Amino acid sequence: MMSPKHISSSATSRRPHRPTHRGALLATTGALGLAGAAVGAWTILAPGPGIHGLGDGAVLDGRAAARVSAYLATEEAGGRDGLRATLDGTAVRVTAEGARLKLVLPRLTEGPHTLVVAGDSSFPFASYRKVVGFRVDATAPELAVADPDVKDVGAPVTITGRASTDAKVTVNGRKAPVDRAGVFKTTVPKGTPLATVTAVDRAGNTTTKDVSARGRRPMVRAAHITAIGWGDDTLRGNILALVRSGKLNAVELDVKDEDGEVGYASRVPLARRIGAAKGYYDARKAIAEIHGAGAQVIGRIVAFRDPKLASAAWKSGKSDQLVLTPTGQPYDGGHYGALSFTNFANATVREYNRDLAVEAARLGFDDILYDYVRRPDGPLSQMRFPGIGSATPEQSITSFVADTRTALRPHATYLGVSVFGIAATRPTEIAQDIGSLVKVTDYIAPMVYPSHWGPGEYGVAQPDTAPYAIVQRSLADFARQAKGTRTEIVPWLQDFSMGSTYGPAEVAEQIKAAAANKMNSFILWNAGARYQGAALQRIATR
Repeated sequence: MMSPKHISSSATSRRPHRPTHRGALLATTGALGLAGAAVGAWTILAPGPGIHGLGDGAVLDGRAAARVSAYLATEEAGGRDGLRATLDGTAVRVTAEGARLKLVLPRLTEGPHTLVVAGDSSFPFASYRKVVGFRVDATAPELAVADPDVKDVGAPVTITGRASTDAKVTVNGRKAPVDRAGVFKTTVPKGTPLATVTAVDRAGNTTTKDVSARGRRPMVRAAHITAIGWGDDTLRGNILALVRSGKLNAVELDVKDEDGEVGYASRVPLARRIGAAKGYYDARKAIAEIHGAGAQVIGRIVAFRDPKLASAAWKSGKSDQLVLTPTGQPYDGGHYGALSFTNFANATVREYNRDLAVEAARLGFDDILYDYVRRPDGPLSQMRFPGIGSATPEQSITSFVADTRTALRPHATYLGVSVFGIAATRPTEIAQDIGSLVKVTDYIAPMVYPSHWGPGEYGVAQPDTAPYAIVQRSLADFARQAKGTRTEIVPWLQDFSMGSTYGPAEVAEQIKAAAANKMNSFILWNAGARYQGAALQRIATR
């Protein structure tokens, strides 16, 4: 068969033309076209006008399919009389649009399509026929990414997963090799907080998933100290001595306390506006000192018990920022004070605490640990939460924590939530649903202080005098609810006397009870930051 480049210039006046579809240039039968020439038994067809805007073999995603435009240039087509166009066998209207003929395509559905443009006997290109086959693919590619198992925080982290076989995969912008089954495996540098995995298929559809590259919260043993306490040389020195002796590997330093005061000179606008930013310590200097001693820094944020914000909001007429009584007055509850509890359902209150968490992460705090992330205790019928809508208090609290976790994703910061011991079995009493919270945090920190349990809880007659029994039994419930997740349980343990005298033996009993539930992490609480080092064992090193 002769191809057009073998035909002499006397056979056709047009220059050679590359067909847009197989069979568009040659036909085996038919009369001599107006611009064609016969060669033996074959009829050489004139190339005719090309179809613009839609290429043969194209794969379109949903957006491209919605805006695709196919047309012929009028100088090529010679007018629309005698021109026929079909899409999947159904006639397509042809309209004049300036210097071109537009093929008015219907809404393109998912799947393969065939567009045919042809001329009839009255058309200048009587034997002209163009065929364009294309496909619409508006389905995002499949993408599954496994949570990395980080055994060594000082080593690169391996990211693995599976994507659609036609997809290209990137991890934090770098191409990841994908095998024929769609499986990929790559690494990110040590210290990378977040791996963003993106799969893009042939049509341009995209699926993106974020996965924490930090893994589970490593074992942590910490002690609490207030912002003002950090400025006391003796209190600070004693805690750092426990760190240097290898008995603690973290310090819990208050960011915002029960009075609503922010311990460092925060730049969060609302903190400055209401006079909460106190500057009791220099955050960067304190973090550097703790890191230099060989420990990490847990920044505790007392979230919704916030007298500073509550007072400022009430005075400025923004009562919706407070938990209210049914009559619209600030909820007291009998022991918090008239202006104490802010409203966890209010957007401003939520944003304020979230902004403090992000600021602390940027300053270098290794963890953000929320406290008072709950409703006040007391009868729910005596409280109103303006703006909560149809959500339950438990759902609203969980969504706030989830929002914080999203905001912290770009930072190498763990997120913990302090909860009441009763939350494991009675979540509605203070709006802390452990089954939901374990899905949006790195760790849960139950306050299982023996002195805070009532007689008979967990079958223990006098919990305050039985530290091992009450801690072991209560933590077992938390372990059960965290099972199957990557969330750790890091209990708050009692290192203070309240009713019974607590010395090294009582503190050590609680540590043993936690270990019995395979919990080797803990945080010690003593409001005065005076801890009994004799209760602590040196942390084993590898």
